[in-house]
Amino acid sequence: MLVMQGVNRSMLEGPLFKNIIFYTVPIILTSILQLLFNAADLVVVGRFCGSVSVAAVGATGALTNLIINLFIGLSVGAGVTVAHGLGGEDDEAVHRTVHTALPTAIISGVILTVVGIALAETLLTLMDTPDTVLPLSATYMKIYFGGMTFTMVYNFCASILRAAGDTRSPLIFLLIAGVVNVVLNIIFVTQFHMNVAGVALATAISQAISAVLVVWALMRRTDACRLELDKLRIYKAQLMKMIRIGLPAGIQGSLFSISNVIIQSSVNSFGDVFMSGNAASANLEGFVYVCMNAFQQTAVNFIGQNVGAMKYGRVRKILWICLGSVAVVGLAAGCGVYLAGPHLLSIYIMDSAEAISYGMVRLAYIAVPYFLCGLMDVSTGALRGMGASVVPMLICVLGVCGFRILWICTIFQMYHTPECLYFSYIVSWSVTFLAELLAFVLVYRRHTREMETII
Repeated sequence: MLVMQGVNRSMLEGPLFKNIIFYTVPIILTSILQLLFNAADLVVVGRFCGSVSVAAVGATGALTNLIINLFIGLSVGAGVTVAHGLGGEDDEAVHRTVHTALPTAIISGVILTVVGIALAETLLTLMDTPDTVLPLSATYMKIYFGGMTFTMVYNFCASILRAAGDTRSPLIFLLIAGVVNVVLNIIFVTQFHMNVAGVALATAISQAISAVLVVWALMRRTDACRLELDKLRIYKAQLMKMIRIGLPAGIQGSLFSISNVIIQSSVNSFGDVFMSGNAASANLEGFVYVCMNAFQQTAVNFIGQNVGAMKYGRVRKILWICLGSVAVVGLAAGCGVYLAGPHLLSIYIMDSAEAISYGMVRLAYIAVPYFLCGLMDVSTGALRGMGASVVPMLICVLGVCGFRILWICTIFQMYHTPECLYFSYIVSWSVTFLAELLAFVLVYRRHTREMETII
Protein backbone atom coordinates (compact mmCIF):
# COMPACT_ATOMS: atom_id res chain seq x y z
CA MET A 1 0.00 0.00 0.00
CA LEU A 2 1.08 3.57 -0.70
CA VAL A 3 2.62 5.23 2.33
CA MET A 4 1.39 8.78 2.71
CA GLN A 5 3.75 11.56 3.68
CA GLY A 6 3.55 13.50 6.90
CA VAL A 7 0.03 14.76 7.47
CA ASN A 8 -1.52 12.47 4.84
CA ARG A 9 -4.17 9.95 5.83
CA SER A 10 -4.77 6.68 4.08
CA MET A 11 -7.69 6.67 1.68
CA LEU A 12 -7.31 3.00 0.83
CA GLU A 13 -7.86 1.34 4.20
CA GLY A 14 -9.05 2.02 7.73
CA PRO A 15 -12.34 3.48 9.04
CA LEU A 16 -13.92 5.48 6.24
CA PHE A 17 -16.16 7.85 8.20
CA LYS A 18 -13.37 8.97 10.51
CA ASN A 19 -10.83 9.39 7.70
CA ILE A 20 -13.35 11.24 5.52
CA ILE A 21 -14.17 13.73 8.28
CA PHE A 22 -10.49 14.31 9.15
CA TYR A 23 -9.76 14.83 5.46
CA THR A 24 -12.76 17.10 4.79
CA VAL A 25 -12.55 19.52 7.73
CA PRO A 26 -9.29 21.18 6.54
CA ILE A 27 -10.83 21.54 3.05
CA ILE A 28 -13.85 23.28 4.59
CA LEU A 29 -11.62 25.64 6.54
CA THR A 30 -9.42 26.28 3.50
CA SER A 31 -12.43 27.03 1.31
CA ILE A 32 -13.87 29.38 3.92
CA LEU A 33 -10.58 31.27 4.04
CA GLN A 34 -10.53 31.47 0.24
CA LEU A 35 -14.08 32.79 0.26
CA LEU A 36 -13.09 35.35 2.89
CA PHE A 37 -10.97 37.01 0.19
CA ASN A 38 -14.13 38.13 -1.56
CA ALA A 39 -16.04 38.62 1.69
CA ALA A 40 -13.33 40.94 2.96
CA ASP A 41 -13.61 42.89 -0.29
CA LEU A 42 -17.36 43.32 0.18
CA VAL A 43 -17.17 44.16 3.89
CA VAL A 44 -14.45 46.77 3.46
CA VAL A 45 -16.05 48.53 0.48
CA GLY A 46 -19.46 48.27 2.13
CA ARG A 47 -18.25 50.00 5.29
CA PHE A 48 -16.04 52.63 3.70
CA CYS A 49 -17.39 53.10 0.16
CA GLY A 50 -21.15 52.35 0.27
CA SER A 51 -23.66 49.92 -1.22
CA VAL A 52 -22.92 50.89 -4.86
CA SER A 53 -19.37 49.58 -4.44
CA VAL A 54 -20.79 46.37 -2.91
CA ALA A 55 -22.99 45.97 -5.97
CA ALA A 56 -19.97 46.62 -8.24
CA VAL A 57 -17.93 43.81 -6.69
CA GLY A 58 -20.93 41.47 -6.57
CA ALA A 59 -21.77 42.07 -10.22
CA THR A 60 -18.45 40.54 -11.31
CA GLY A 61 -18.87 37.21 -9.48
CA ALA A 62 -20.95 35.23 -11.97
CA LEU A 63 -19.01 36.62 -14.94
CA THR A 64 -15.63 35.86 -13.37
CA ASN A 65 -16.67 32.29 -12.64
CA LEU A 66 -17.90 31.90 -16.21
CA ILE A 67 -14.48 32.80 -17.59
CA ILE A 68 -12.23 30.85 -15.20
CA ASN A 69 -14.27 27.68 -14.62
CA LEU A 70 -13.10 26.03 -17.83
CA PHE A 71 -9.51 26.08 -16.59
CA ILE A 72 -10.42 25.27 -12.99
CA GLY A 73 -11.88 22.06 -14.42
CA LEU A 74 -8.41 21.12 -15.67
CA SER A 75 -7.12 21.35 -12.10
CA VAL A 76 -9.81 18.83 -11.13
CA GLY A 77 -8.53 16.60 -13.91
CA ALA A 78 -4.98 16.92 -12.55
CA GLY A 79 -6.14 15.89 -9.07
CA VAL A 80 -8.10 12.86 -10.30
CA THR A 81 -5.17 11.76 -12.49
CA VAL A 82 -2.81 11.94 -9.50
CA ALA A 83 -5.31 10.07 -7.31
CA HIS A 84 -5.62 7.25 -9.86
CA GLY A 85 -1.82 7.02 -10.10
CA LEU A 86 -1.37 6.94 -6.34
CA GLY A 87 -4.07 4.33 -5.89
CA GLY A 88 -2.49 2.13 -8.56
CA GLU A 89 1.03 2.81 -7.17
CA ASP A 90 2.18 4.17 -10.53
CA ASP A 91 4.88 6.63 -9.40
CA GLU A 92 5.97 7.51 -12.94
CA ALA A 93 2.45 8.55 -13.94
CA VAL A 94 2.17 10.69 -10.78
CA HIS A 95 5.55 12.32 -11.44
CA ARG A 96 4.59 13.17 -15.02
CA THR A 97 1.19 14.54 -13.99
CA VAL A 98 2.71 16.84 -11.35
CA HIS A 99 5.26 18.22 -13.81
CA THR A 100 2.62 18.69 -16.51
CA ALA A 101 0.18 20.43 -14.17
CA LEU A 102 2.32 23.48 -13.28
CA PRO A 103 3.11 24.64 -16.84
CA THR A 104 -0.52 23.99 -17.75
CA ALA A 105 -1.58 26.22 -14.84
CA ILE A 106 0.76 29.02 -15.93
CA ILE A 107 -0.43 28.92 -19.55
CA SER A 108 -4.05 28.90 -18.36
CA GLY A 109 -3.43 31.90 -16.12
CA VAL A 110 -1.88 33.96 -18.90
CA ILE A 111 -4.79 33.21 -21.24
CA LEU A 112 -7.30 34.17 -18.56
CA THR A 113 -5.50 37.43 -17.80
CA VAL A 114 -5.59 38.51 -21.45
CA VAL A 115 -9.23 37.52 -21.93
CA GLY A 116 -10.45 38.98 -18.63
CA ILE A 117 -8.80 42.37 -19.08
CA ALA A 118 -9.72 42.69 -22.75
CA LEU A 119 -13.39 41.78 -22.40
CA ALA A 120 -14.27 43.09 -18.93
CA GLU A 121 -16.28 46.17 -19.92
CA THR A 122 -17.90 44.52 -22.94
CA LEU A 123 -19.16 41.51 -20.98
CA LEU A 124 -20.38 43.60 -18.06
CA THR A 125 -22.30 45.79 -20.50
CA LEU A 126 -23.88 42.74 -22.12
CA MET A 127 -25.08 41.73 -18.63
CA ASP A 128 -26.99 45.03 -18.37
CA THR A 129 -24.84 46.19 -15.48
CA PRO A 130 -26.24 49.63 -14.44
CA ASP A 131 -24.22 52.70 -15.41
CA THR A 132 -23.83 53.58 -11.72
CA VAL A 133 -21.99 50.30 -11.14
CA LEU A 134 -20.26 49.55 -14.46
CA PRO A 135 -17.04 51.64 -14.13
CA LEU A 136 -16.26 50.25 -10.67
CA SER A 137 -17.08 46.68 -11.72
CA ALA A 138 -14.80 46.92 -14.76
CA THR A 139 -11.93 48.28 -12.66
CA TYR A 140 -12.29 45.50 -10.07
CA MET A 141 -12.49 42.80 -12.74
CA LYS A 142 -9.41 43.97 -14.70
CA ILE A 143 -7.17 44.08 -11.62
CA TYR A 144 -8.54 40.75 -10.35
CA PHE A 145 -7.70 39.06 -13.66
CA GLY A 146 -4.24 40.60 -13.57
CA GLY A 147 -3.38 38.08 -10.83
CA MET A 148 -5.08 35.10 -12.48
CA THR A 149 -1.83 33.16 -13.09
CA PHE A 150 -1.30 32.96 -9.33
CA THR A 151 -4.88 31.75 -8.87
CA MET A 152 -4.40 28.97 -11.43
CA VAL A 153 -1.07 27.86 -9.96
CA TYR A 154 -2.60 27.66 -6.50
CA ASN A 155 -5.64 25.68 -7.66
CA PHE A 156 -3.64 23.15 -9.69
CA CYS A 157 -1.02 22.56 -6.99
CA ALA A 158 -3.55 22.45 -4.15
CA SER A 159 -5.56 19.89 -6.13
CA ILE A 160 -2.45 17.67 -6.32
CA LEU A 161 -1.78 17.98 -2.60
CA ARG A 162 -5.37 17.00 -1.78
CA ALA A 163 -5.24 14.05 -4.17
CA ALA A 164 -2.18 12.89 -2.22
CA GLY A 165 -4.10 13.21 1.06
CA ASP A 166 -2.63 16.51 2.30
CA THR A 167 -5.44 18.92 3.09
CA ARG A 168 -3.65 20.70 5.93
CA SER A 169 -0.98 22.53 3.92
CA PRO A 170 -3.46 24.42 1.68
CA LEU A 171 -5.28 25.46 4.86
CA ILE A 172 -2.14 26.93 6.40
CA PHE A 173 -1.19 28.72 3.19
CA LEU A 174 -4.66 30.25 2.77
CA LEU A 175 -4.62 31.36 6.41
CA ILE A 176 -1.41 33.29 5.78
CA ALA A 177 -2.68 34.76 2.51
CA GLY A 178 -6.07 35.58 4.06
CA VAL A 179 -4.52 37.65 6.82
CA VAL A 180 -2.44 39.54 4.26
CA ASN A 181 -5.55 40.12 2.14
CA VAL A 182 -7.56 41.64 4.98
CA VAL A 183 -4.70 43.91 6.10
CA LEU A 184 -4.05 45.13 2.55
CA ASN A 185 -7.79 45.68 1.97
CA ILE A 186 -7.96 48.07 4.89
CA ILE A 187 -4.73 49.87 3.96
CA PHE A 188 -5.57 50.34 0.28
CA VAL A 189 -9.15 51.49 0.92
CA THR A 190 -8.84 53.59 4.08
CA GLN A 191 -5.34 55.03 3.60
CA PHE A 192 -4.98 55.22 -0.18
CA HIS A 193 -8.72 55.61 -0.97
CA MET A 194 -8.51 53.13 -3.86
CA ASN A 195 -12.13 51.86 -3.48
CA VAL A 196 -12.74 48.58 -5.39
CA ALA A 197 -9.33 48.82 -7.08
CA GLY A 198 -7.71 48.48 -3.67
CA VAL A 199 -9.56 45.33 -2.67
CA ALA A 200 -8.91 43.76 -6.09
CA LEU A 201 -5.19 44.48 -5.79
CA ALA A 202 -5.13 43.06 -2.26
CA THR A 203 -6.75 39.86 -3.50
CA ALA A 204 -4.21 39.49 -6.33
CA ILE A 205 -1.26 39.96 -3.96
CA SER A 206 -2.62 37.45 -1.44
CA GLN A 207 -3.20 34.90 -4.22
CA ALA A 208 0.43 35.34 -5.28
CA ILE A 209 1.55 34.50 -1.76
CA SER A 210 -0.61 31.36 -1.60
CA ALA A 211 0.69 30.26 -5.03
CA VAL A 212 4.34 30.56 -3.98
CA LEU A 213 3.68 28.62 -0.77
CA VAL A 214 1.84 25.75 -2.43
CA VAL A 215 4.62 25.34 -5.04
CA TRP A 216 7.15 25.33 -2.21
CA ALA A 217 5.17 22.57 -0.46
CA LEU A 218 5.27 20.34 -3.54
CA MET A 219 9.02 20.93 -3.91
CA ARG A 220 9.58 19.72 -0.32
CA ARG A 221 7.71 16.42 -0.72
CA THR A 222 9.66 13.14 -0.72
CA ASP A 223 7.15 10.95 -2.59
CA ALA A 224 6.08 10.72 -6.24
CA CYS A 225 4.34 14.12 -5.94
CA ARG A 226 7.65 15.93 -5.43
CA LEU A 227 7.98 18.91 -7.79
CA GLU A 228 11.36 19.59 -9.43
CA LEU A 229 11.37 22.81 -11.41
CA ASP A 230 14.11 21.70 -13.79
CA LYS A 231 11.94 18.74 -14.87
CA LEU A 232 8.87 20.75 -15.82
CA ARG A 233 7.44 19.78 -19.19
CA ILE A 234 4.09 18.82 -20.66
CA TYR A 235 3.70 15.06 -21.02
CA LYS A 236 1.15 14.29 -23.69
CA ALA A 237 -0.42 11.19 -22.07
CA GLN A 238 -0.93 12.90 -18.72
CA LEU A 239 -2.19 16.12 -20.34
CA MET A 240 -4.69 14.15 -22.41
CA LYS A 241 -6.01 12.38 -19.29
CA MET A 242 -6.24 15.68 -17.42
CA ILE A 243 -8.17 17.12 -20.36
CA ARG A 244 -10.39 14.04 -20.72
CA ILE A 245 -11.44 14.26 -17.07
CA GLY A 246 -11.05 17.99 -16.47
CA LEU A 247 -12.36 19.56 -19.65
CA PRO A 248 -15.93 18.23 -19.22
CA ALA A 249 -15.79 19.42 -15.61
CA GLY A 250 -14.63 22.83 -16.82
CA ILE A 251 -17.27 23.00 -19.53
CA GLN A 252 -19.86 22.04 -16.94
CA GLY A 253 -18.66 24.80 -14.63
CA SER A 254 -18.66 27.36 -17.43
CA LEU A 255 -22.12 26.38 -18.68
CA PHE A 256 -23.30 26.38 -15.07
CA SER A 257 -21.97 29.91 -14.81
CA ILE A 258 -23.79 30.91 -18.01
CA SER A 259 -27.07 30.25 -16.24
CA ASN A 260 -25.80 32.31 -13.29
CA VAL A 261 -24.79 35.13 -15.63
CA ILE A 262 -28.30 35.11 -17.11
CA ILE A 263 -29.74 35.09 -13.61
CA GLN A 264 -27.40 37.96 -12.65
CA SER A 265 -28.73 39.88 -15.65
CA SER A 266 -32.25 39.22 -14.34
CA VAL A 267 -31.13 40.41 -10.90
CA ASN A 268 -29.73 43.58 -12.49
CA SER A 269 -33.19 44.33 -13.85
CA PHE A 270 -34.40 45.01 -10.29
CA GLY A 271 -31.93 47.90 -9.79
CA ASP A 272 -28.76 48.59 -7.81
CA VAL A 273 -30.39 48.40 -4.35
CA PHE A 274 -31.63 44.90 -5.08
CA MET A 275 -28.22 44.03 -6.60
CA SER A 276 -26.53 45.06 -3.36
CA GLY A 277 -28.76 42.83 -1.21
CA ASN A 278 -28.40 39.97 -3.66
CA ALA A 279 -24.59 40.27 -3.71
CA ALA A 280 -24.31 40.30 0.09
CA SER A 281 -26.62 37.30 0.57
CA ALA A 282 -24.89 35.40 -2.25
CA ASN A 283 -21.61 35.93 -0.44
CA LEU A 284 -23.10 34.53 2.78
CA GLU A 285 -24.45 31.53 0.88
CA GLY A 286 -20.94 30.99 -0.40
CA PHE A 287 -19.88 29.96 3.10
CA VAL A 288 -22.61 27.31 3.13
CA TYR A 289 -21.63 26.16 -0.34
CA VAL A 290 -17.92 25.66 0.39
CA CYS A 291 -18.75 23.63 3.48
CA MET A 292 -20.74 21.29 1.25
CA ASN A 293 -18.39 21.41 -1.74
CA ALA A 294 -15.59 20.09 0.46
CA PHE A 295 -17.40 16.75 0.51
CA GLN A 296 -17.43 16.77 -3.29
CA GLN A 297 -13.64 17.16 -3.29
CA THR A 298 -13.40 14.38 -0.72
CA ALA A 299 -15.56 12.09 -2.86
CA VAL A 300 -13.42 12.82 -5.94
CA ASN A 301 -10.12 11.97 -4.26
CA PHE A 302 -11.21 9.08 -2.00
CA ILE A 303 -13.10 7.41 -4.83
CA GLY A 304 -10.30 8.23 -7.28
CA GLN A 305 -7.66 6.44 -5.22
CA ASN A 306 -9.91 3.46 -4.48
CA VAL A 307 -10.83 3.12 -8.16
CA GLY A 308 -7.09 3.15 -8.95
CA ALA A 309 -6.64 0.36 -6.39
CA MET A 310 -9.80 -1.43 -7.67
CA LYS A 311 -11.39 -1.38 -4.20
CA TYR A 312 -14.97 -0.91 -5.37
CA GLY A 313 -16.60 -2.04 -2.12
CA ARG A 314 -15.19 1.07 -0.45
CA VAL A 315 -16.28 3.28 -3.35
CA ARG A 316 -19.98 2.72 -2.65
CA LYS A 317 -19.51 3.34 1.08
CA ILE A 318 -17.61 6.57 0.39
CA LEU A 319 -20.51 7.90 -1.67
CA TRP A 320 -23.14 7.25 1.00
CA ILE A 321 -21.00 8.67 3.79
CA CYS A 322 -20.37 11.84 1.77
CA LEU A 323 -24.06 12.19 0.83
CA GLY A 324 -25.19 11.82 4.44
CA SER A 325 -22.55 14.21 5.72
CA VAL A 326 -23.23 16.90 3.12
CA ALA A 327 -26.98 16.78 3.81
CA VAL A 328 -26.46 17.33 7.55
CA VAL A 329 -23.83 20.04 7.13
CA GLY A 330 -25.73 21.83 4.36
CA LEU A 331 -29.05 21.90 6.20
CA ALA A 332 -27.48 23.06 9.47
CA ALA A 333 -25.35 25.76 7.83
CA GLY A 334 -28.12 26.98 5.53
CA CYS A 335 -30.66 27.35 8.32
CA GLY A 336 -28.04 28.98 10.55
CA VAL A 337 -27.19 31.61 7.94
CA TYR A 338 -30.87 32.37 7.37
CA LEU A 339 -31.65 32.76 11.09
CA ALA A 340 -28.69 35.09 11.54
CA GLY A 341 -29.35 36.77 8.18
CA PRO A 342 -30.33 40.28 9.30
CA HIS A 343 -27.26 40.60 11.51
CA LEU A 344 -24.89 39.08 8.94
CA LEU A 345 -26.20 41.20 6.07
CA SER A 346 -25.76 44.36 8.14
CA ILE A 347 -22.03 43.62 8.21
CA TYR A 348 -21.94 44.11 4.44
CA ILE A 349 -24.62 46.78 4.05
CA MET A 350 -24.82 49.71 6.44
CA ASP A 351 -26.73 52.29 4.40
CA SER A 352 -29.82 50.48 3.09
CA ALA A 353 -32.44 48.58 5.10
CA GLU A 354 -34.22 47.86 1.82
CA ALA A 355 -31.16 46.07 0.43
CA ILE A 356 -31.02 43.91 3.57
CA SER A 357 -34.67 42.94 3.17
CA TYR A 358 -33.97 41.90 -0.44
CA GLY A 359 -31.04 39.86 0.79
CA MET A 360 -33.29 37.98 3.24
CA VAL A 361 -35.61 36.96 0.40
CA ARG A 362 -32.70 35.31 -1.38
CA LEU A 363 -31.51 33.56 1.79
CA ALA A 364 -34.96 32.04 2.31
CA TYR A 365 -35.05 30.53 -1.18
CA ILE A 366 -31.38 29.62 -1.62
CA ALA A 367 -29.62 29.14 1.74
CA VAL A 368 -32.24 27.01 3.53
CA PRO A 369 -32.65 24.33 0.80
CA TYR A 370 -28.98 24.57 -0.21
CA PHE A 371 -28.29 21.02 0.97
CA LEU A 372 -29.94 19.86 -2.27
CA CYS A 373 -27.07 21.48 -4.17
CA GLY A 374 -24.64 19.64 -1.90
CA LEU A 375 -26.23 16.28 -2.72
CA MET A 376 -25.97 17.11 -6.42
CA ASP A 377 -22.30 18.10 -6.15
CA VAL A 378 -21.24 14.99 -4.21
CA SER A 379 -22.89 12.76 -6.83
CA THR A 380 -21.03 14.69 -9.53
CA GLY A 381 -17.75 14.32 -7.64
CA ALA A 382 -18.28 10.59 -7.24
CA LEU A 383 -18.71 10.22 -10.99
CA ARG A 384 -15.54 12.21 -11.66
CA GLY A 385 -13.63 10.10 -9.16
CA MET A 386 -14.75 7.05 -11.15
CA GLY A 387 -13.21 8.70 -14.23
CA ALA A 388 -16.58 9.53 -15.81
CA SER A 389 -16.60 13.28 -16.42
CA VAL A 390 -18.68 13.63 -19.58
CA VAL A 391 -21.79 12.05 -18.01
CA PRO A 392 -22.13 14.54 -15.10
CA MET A 393 -21.37 17.38 -17.49
CA LEU A 394 -24.26 16.45 -19.76
CA ILE A 395 -26.63 15.94 -16.84
CA CYS A 396 -25.74 19.31 -15.29
CA VAL A 397 -25.95 21.11 -18.63
CA LEU A 398 -29.51 19.89 -19.05
CA GLY A 399 -30.66 19.72 -15.43
CA VAL A 400 -29.16 22.98 -14.16
CA CYS A 401 -28.14 25.25 -17.02
CA GLY A 402 -30.84 24.29 -19.52
CA PHE A 403 -33.60 24.23 -16.96
CA ARG A 404 -32.75 27.62 -15.46
CA ILE A 405 -32.47 29.30 -18.84
CA LEU A 406 -35.80 27.79 -19.86
CA TRP A 407 -37.34 28.95 -16.56
CA ILE A 408 -36.13 32.53 -17.06
CA CYS A 409 -37.37 32.61 -20.66
CA THR A 410 -40.82 31.28 -19.75
CA ILE A 411 -42.08 31.24 -16.16
CA PHE A 412 -40.00 34.22 -14.99
CA GLN A 413 -41.37 36.30 -17.85
CA MET A 414 -44.90 35.65 -16.56
CA TYR A 415 -44.06 36.11 -12.87
CA HIS A 416 -41.33 38.74 -12.79
CA THR A 417 -40.51 38.50 -9.07
CA PRO A 418 -37.35 37.65 -7.09
CA GLU A 419 -39.14 34.68 -5.52
CA CYS A 420 -39.92 33.17 -8.92
CA LEU A 421 -36.32 33.70 -10.04
CA TYR A 422 -34.83 32.02 -6.98
CA PHE A 423 -37.24 29.06 -7.02
CA SER A 424 -35.58 27.83 -10.22
CA TYR A 425 -32.54 26.86 -8.13
CA ILE A 426 -34.50 24.49 -5.89
CA VAL A 427 -36.12 22.60 -8.74
CA SER A 428 -32.92 22.32 -10.79
CA TRP A 429 -30.89 20.98 -7.83
CA SER A 430 -33.44 18.29 -7.05
CA VAL A 431 -33.87 17.02 -10.61
CA THR A 432 -30.13 17.02 -11.32
CA PHE A 433 -29.24 15.16 -8.09
CA LEU A 434 -31.61 12.31 -8.89
CA ALA A 435 -30.20 12.03 -12.41
CA GLU A 436 -26.59 12.09 -11.16
CA LEU A 437 -27.32 9.39 -8.57
CA LEU A 438 -28.83 7.12 -11.22
CA ALA A 439 -25.80 7.72 -13.45
CA PHE A 440 -23.44 6.74 -10.62
CA VAL A 441 -25.26 3.44 -10.12
CA LEU A 442 -24.91 2.64 -13.83
CA VAL A 443 -21.22 3.64 -14.01
CA TYR A 444 -20.44 1.73 -10.80
CA ARG A 445 -22.03 -1.43 -12.17
CA ARG A 446 -20.03 -1.09 -15.38
CA HIS A 447 -16.76 -0.79 -13.44
CA THR A 448 -17.48 -3.81 -11.24
CA ARG A 449 -18.39 -5.92 -14.27
CA GLU A 450 -15.11 -4.93 -15.95
CA MET A 451 -13.18 -5.84 -12.80
CA GLU A 452 -14.84 -9.28 -12.69
CA THR A 453 -13.84 -9.80 -16.34
CA ILE A 454 -10.21 -8.94 -15.56
CA ILE A 455 -10.17 -11.26 -12.56
